[in-house]
Amino acid sequence: MFKRSLLGVVPGIMLSLMGYATPADSVMAVLDKTVAEKAKFAAWKEQQIAALRSSAIRLTPYDYNKAMYDAFRKFRLDSALFYVRTNFETVQHSGNKEQLQEAALQLASIYSFVGRYLEAEDLLNSVNVHQLPAGLVPVYYEARLRFFEHYSTSSKGHAGGYRSRAATYRDSLIAVIDTASSSCKLLLAERDIELGHPQIAEQNLLRLLPLLAEEHSEYAMAAYLLAKIYGKQKNQELEKLYYARSAIADLRNAVKDQASILNLALICYANGDIDRAYLYTRSVIEDALFSKLQFRTIQLSEFFSIINAAYQEREAARKSQLQVALWAISLLSCFLILAVVYVYKQMKKLSRMREELYEGSRKLTALNTEIVHANEQLRERNAQLSEANHVKEEYIAHFFDLCSSYINKLENYRKTLQQKATSRKMDELLDLLRSTSLVDDELDELYRNFDSIFLHLYPGFVQDFNRLLLPEEQVVLRSGELLNTELRIFALIRLGISDSVKIAAFLRYSLSTIYNYRTRTRNKAAVSRDEFESSIMKIGMQFTANT
Repeated sequence: MFKRSLLGVVPGIMLSLMGYATPADSVMAVLDKTVAEKAKFAAWKEQQIAALRSSAIRLTPYDYNKAMYDAFRKFRLDSALFYVRTNFETVQHSGNKEQLQEAALQLASIYSFVGRYLEAEDLLNSVNVHQLPAGLVPVYYEARLRFFEHYSTSSKGHAGGYRSRAATYRDSLIAVIDTASSSCKLLLAERDIELGHPQIAEQNLLRLLPLLAEEHSEYAMAAYLLAKIYGKQKNQELEKLYYARSAIADLRNAVKDQASILNLALICYANGDIDRAYLYTRSVIEDALFSKLQFRTIQLSEFFSIINAAYQEREAARKSQLQVALWAISLLSCFLILAVVYVYKQMKKLSRMREELYEGSRKLTALNTEIVHANEQLRERNAQLSEANHVKEEYIAHFFDLCSSYINKLENYRKTLQQKATSRKMDELLDLLRSTSLVDDELDELYRNFDSIFLHLYPGFVQDFNRLLLPEEQVVLRSGELLNTELRIFALIRLGISDSVKIAAFLRYSLSTIYNYRTRTRNKAAVSRDEFESSIMKIGMQFTANT
């Protein structure tokens, strides 16, 4: 709320005209978005439960069911009820008294949430608090406290008596838990509010709230209690702010018991914000039905019909306004049609001239297209011819060098053989004749020369080849390696040798190996498999043409 002096009226009006948003308005806008995305948070919760289910299989059946109960307790009550009831029925015959007491308290808590108060009360009465282990005493008082809170919501005539008993059990719970814990501080704040000390509760909660993580359920509870305090103080801006923060925390945690957003819906309804009131109330109803939250459904039944009627009335008013607008648009459309008819007649006179100009332009465009196409074909042919001439020149020069080198090597090899034969070193001569090292060395030298010559002609071949492959399928060469087998196959294809038989003969591989290489590489292509090898043929075309 804003307290304006007379001197502040004009600036206040200017801020209103500029669309000034209060902190509560900003947080409620975040809440609207969170409501729209609540299915996403529910899905995350389902994923967490699935992960817990898979990781908890190593636990005992009792501990597994207990873990699943804790996971579902504020999300889907029928599932939580299934697991805790399974534990309760199992431990009744096991003789483990502590587990039986724990399961009974958990089952009673769930029963009170789903509105089965008689069963909840029977279970609570079956437990003797004085015989409980120390660790279960707080659980007992918590179950009693929530039982009477929920029962007071459902029992209008005796609500005061049940709230009084709930307060008694709250005091008992405070006495047995750690006074430094945030849970205890929240319970103390609840008690201060009920005892008429909201200022003390407000101070303690404002100190506690910054210490809590916004995604924690205790943050939602602290913000909820602050909103209740500001509601009693008639400070509606802060009341809306903290209800919205509490609701956002609950929605992001996929908590289906959402008192904050329900109270916020009532505030919106009272302020005439029917759309938000309807949105929030519908969200609470969906979550209550999803989670089988009986006592929250009873609360909703008191005012949802009112909000729904107001929303429907608002929609009817909007439809009426829409009908008026449609009639006005229809009238304007009639005038527009008359204007269009007049303009059409004027335009028709120009149409003939435009048709003649269009026909001439169309023919000219078609002629230009043909010329451009012919030029492109001519450039492509020139590039191909230039490339072919360049390749021929380069390879002829290297061919003569290689031939000369091989003639010299053959002559040296002949002299070596002749020397061995003349010296009658027959064993050494036979070793030389049997050895394939010369052939292997020459093949290695041939492939190195091929790689070097090819990369001289197409220096960017490896990079361009990798661009045609998927990112995760890129070819990575080892240190000192110019081309590998896969690249040599497609280098030969780039040179126009597409016959797998010839490629196999050159690289000394089987035909099936060459076929497998080609098929596997096409499967890794980022372009169409049918266009892959034609794309290979275009690599380096611009470079060779310019060279």
